[in-house]
Amino acid sequence: MTEYELPGAPGAGPDAVGDRDRNCDRGPAPGAAPPLEPVAYDALVLAGGGARRLGGADKPGVRVGGRALLDRVLAACADARTTVVVADPRPTPRPVLWAREEPPRGGPLAALDAGIRLSTAEYVVLLSADLPFLDGRTVDELLTTLRTSTADGVVLTDADGRDQPLVAAYRTAALRRELAALSERHGRLAGLPLRRLTGSLDLTRIFGPVASFDCDTWDDIAAARARIREHGHVLDEWITAVKDELGIDLDVDTGVLLDLARDAAHGVARPAAPLTTFLVGYAAARAGGGREAVAEATRKAAALATRWADEDIPDATPGTSPDAR
Repeated sequence: MTEYELPGAPGAGPDAVGDRDRNCDRGPAPGAAPPLEPVAYDALVLAGGGARRLGGADKPGVRVGGRALLDRVLAACADARTTVVVADPRPTPRPVLWAREEPPRGGPLAALDAGIRLSTAEYVVLLSADLPFLDGRTVDELLTTLRTSTADGVVLTDADGRDQPLVAAYRTAALRRELAALSERHGRLAGLPLRRLTGSLDLTRIFGPVASFDCDTWDDIAAARARIREHGHVLDEWITAVKDELGIDLDVDTGVLLDLARDAAHGVARPAAPLTTFLVGYAAARAGGGREAVAEATRKAAALATRWADEDIPDATPGTSPDAR
């Protein structure tokens, strides 16, 4: 990709994706139609390129925020019915199907052809393996836009307005149709550019400068690593990385946990914060785990921290409660 300041970084223009995500918190307008059911889809991740601009490094395994680029992409399409990764097999956080283009490193069309042979869904999300900021909401938007249109596909466009066909959702039948036509016309798919296929499709476009940011160079990697360490991103990135590392699939209210840690630190002692949150997690696990167990353990610990702090009053006398004064 061309060098430019990563959207969302200090000094950059408005983050269109971030603005859209914040608006998603608003409930439906009165009288609005009910939300559509999630779209059943397969995910195809192309991860077998040569990474020439990275000096031949194993790009899918390069870590951003402590997580391999490939793992970050797989997390964004975690609700896919089937996920096919076109590359040599490697350990991944969740099971995927593996495919390999013929010949190896024969280019994106050959890789797409190999992957789509394992797909049975009506829709496929086609992704490269170097998208550090792709998330599930963007995948949902691509699929919803496609389902509610007559287009063959929906692609993100980058900060310069260029199509990113490897951050897109397509109708599987349209891809198969064009792959067959290209194969018949040229005799093989290896070496053909992806635009030979996308140029024949009816596409809808969504502006997504952050989600479409890909890591082609070490400068791109450095920009991505810097962005996730900014104040507005670092906590969510860290919590996600820890959950992935520990194999935890749990959605918890981090704000409540931070409030508990603050109260324990201020009302008891600074070391009480990490120890208390550890004990809350342990208690929640003993109670069966899950969001409700974490919330209940947090509630009890927070109430204890409040009672503890209430007792730290200089003129308190035995037998007198704070409420009585």
